Amino acid sequence: MAAFAVGAVAIAWPLSRSDAAPGHVVAAPAPQASPAGELTVASVDTDKKATKKRDKKSAEKKASGPSKYTDITAEAYFRSRWNDKTAKRVKDIRTTGRYLRIYTNLPENADNSKAAITLCKRGLEYLAERGEANPVVFVQSRFGENGNPVLANVLGPDDDDCRVTYPKPKK
Repeated sequence: MAAFAVGAVAIAWPLSRSDAAPGHVVAAPAPQASPAGELTVASVDTDKKATKKRDKKSAEKKASGPSKYTDITAEAYFRSRWNDKTAKRVKDIRTTGRYLRIYTNLPENADNSKAAITLCKRGLEYLAERGEANPVVFVQSRFGENGNPVLANVLGPDDDDCRVTYPKPKK
């Protein structure tokens, strides 16, 4: 019975406030007692703006499409120059200084794949046309357990083959 009282207060209290905006109040489903006497209360998500904002933040984190960080110039460059299967793998392109990150829908086990290497070389071409003397390019997989792992990269002027290298194990 105490749980029911707490639930009733949680529903009624906002309605009793004089500053509550009637347009934003939605009745929650009535609490239901199970045969075992446990109280079950369903949650109602009425804030569509908040839901949309959470979804957008999730997409930005996953880099699964354009976001506020998207380099529109780089994206237009890629879309206008290449219209092949490899280009269709690109989901977002982000630039910070001389760093270019190309997010794809490739799986995380596609490191050094033909598509990843091709996208890396295209990224180098884009940065060269912008006049970047020391380009850094990362081609990254779709979001997964490990975030967006790097599939191909160029880490500076001494690295030009786009292949991800792995440190040799210490003996």
